[in-house]
Amino acid sequence: MSVETQKETLGFQTEVKQLLHLMIHSLYSNKEIFLRELISNASDAVDKLRFEALAKPELLEGGAELKIRVSFDKDAKTVTLEDNGIGMSREDVITHLGTIAKSGTADFMKNLSGDQKKDSHLIGQFGVGFYSAFIVADKVDVFSRRAGSPASEGVHWSSKGEGEFEVATIDKAERGTRIVLHLKSGEDEFADGWRLRNIIKKYSDHIALPIELPKEVAAAEGEEKPAVEWETVNRASALWTRPRTEVKDEEYQEFYKHIAHDFENPLSWSHNKVEGKLEYSSLLYVPARAPFDLYQREAPKGLKLYVQRVFVMDQAESFLPLYLRFIKGVVDSNDLSLNVSREILQKDPIIDSMKSALTKRVLDMLEKLAKNEPEQYKGFWKNFGQVMKEGPAEDFANKEKIAGLLRFASTSGDDGEQVVGLAEYLARAKEGQDKIYYLTGETYAQVKNSPHLEVFRKKGIEVLLLTDRIDEWLMSYLSDFDGKSFVDVARGDLDLGNLDSEEDKKAAQEVAKSKEGLVERLKTALGESVAEVRVSHRLTDSPAILAIGEQDLGLQMRQILEASGQKVPDSKPIFEFNPAHPLIEKLDNEQSDERFGDLSHILFDQAALAAGDSLKDPAAYVRRLNKLLVELSV
Repeated sequence: MSVETQKETLGFQTEVKQLLHLMIHSLYSNKEIFLRELISNASDAVDKLRFEALAKPELLEGGAELKIRVSFDKDAKTVTLEDNGIGMSREDVITHLGTIAKSGTADFMKNLSGDQKKDSHLIGQFGVGFYSAFIVADKVDVFSRRAGSPASEGVHWSSKGEGEFEVATIDKAERGTRIVLHLKSGEDEFADGWRLRNIIKKYSDHIALPIELPKEVAAAEGEEKPAVEWETVNRASALWTRPRTEVKDEEYQEFYKHIAHDFENPLSWSHNKVEGKLEYSSLLYVPARAPFDLYQREAPKGLKLYVQRVFVMDQAESFLPLYLRFIKGVVDSNDLSLNVSREILQKDPIIDSMKSALTKRVLDMLEKLAKNEPEQYKGFWKNFGQVMKEGPAEDFANKEKIAGLLRFASTSGDDGEQVVGLAEYLARAKEGQDKIYYLTGETYAQVKNSPHLEVFRKKGIEVLLLTDRIDEWLMSYLSDFDGKSFVDVARGDLDLGNLDSEEDKKAAQEVAKSKEGLVERLKTALGESVAEVRVSHRLTDSPAILAIGEQDLGLQMRQILEASGQKVPDSKPIFEFNPAHPLIEKLDNEQSDERFGDLSHILFDQAALAAGDSLKDPAAYVRRLNKLLVELSV
């Protein structure tokens, strides 16, 4: 064994300590998963070497036959996994095996609950495969050397998973990484060739390079021990290059877990080979859960890029638009150069064609999921709905397709779940209805009970209820769907078109004419607080509401801009009153201008509160209300 030098003991990052605690205390009910994770990491290391060697063939050090080897020692109770991939330097080892250097770490740790079942999902979303070794091992040794470094710069990392690890410099003749697991008491079952072979076939058959196990053969005459031969136990061919009819669902699922470093099966996938003007294969997956860094713009995203089955790039972002950043998968092109870079990808017209086709394929896959597996799609929407809402602004060409995939809460439900699609909404629209009505707000309770909905309830017209912070911005990019335009029921002068009879319209005009005097008095009393005062066609039960001008920002957008420190354009609401309400009738008969002014401002402030807005002068509102209460009690 090589002499160890520059030996030092270091402490794990706090997050790693917590993670190891979960691992060591049997986080996973399925312990054999450790081998899948370590093989997956080894495969990545080989892929990286293959790519770097395109520009620097000397990194192969004369050994171009890339593989992974798994062996065991029953007497020593060890399992060893070795690859001849890119390897690690001393700095790499400390960085990758001592810390979780990944965005979203704080969110990840904050969400750990101590509930093993729930936490296993979190681990899966976060992807920390190496530490799964401690599920079955009470000590792990890692011997590694980065390709291209001298033999004297090998490194030995060792830990018992108890809060610290040792790192030393060693001589290591071969590039790559060797991991030795010292099995815990009771885990001897893994030091067995038959057991390891079955695990590899089950989880890693799709890995596109040989995974070898030792095959014992009879000893030659005069030899004490039988010679060791190695045999490949996996299929060792790229799964996406095989015909779909030859690939089982289980294989697709395991391949997803390999490329996504996820522990759950995907919701759906699409495997496709394109031939003709462009030639490429793609295998795209929709995950079951959102990663923690979904809303972090700097987080890694994109597909794994291969060129003629040679790995070129992780997280190639150019093949899908940003709103589909949650999609995982592989694209393998015959038309790109092996020395392609991110900068070249951004300018290549071939990429634009592939991006357009892959985007349509993903949207088709989601349409199919929504149609055939509505419950599954419900789960998808809960996880990725807000990201999908970025689509209409980003992808004009597919705006109608994306709109069909959107889901909303509506007045036809009573729990606030976003389950109503636009096609479903139109299918049950009232006869003569040529608009899609919606209302935005901060909370479901607020919009569901909004006075703006009163006339719609009376006429039995369904209204979509939009409460995500992004919704008002989304609707600025959605003008229509299936030929029907969208109408914000809180904006402008509401016109129900064919849903109002001629008699209703005539009666409304007569009432408005009869209340012209009250309109003028209210304008005078409310002064600069309002842009306009008018008789409302929206109300049946409430005395007054505030409507938004056609070109003005709504409350949601104003609050978003204010929160981000941006200047918000000045705008004033439109005050609408219900002439049939007893309070309005009393107001119309009020002789005292002072009392009329107080009552007018109280109604205005109440309408602002009902709309979810804050009062400009709460003290004045309280003072007027108290004054009114005192008068009523006398």
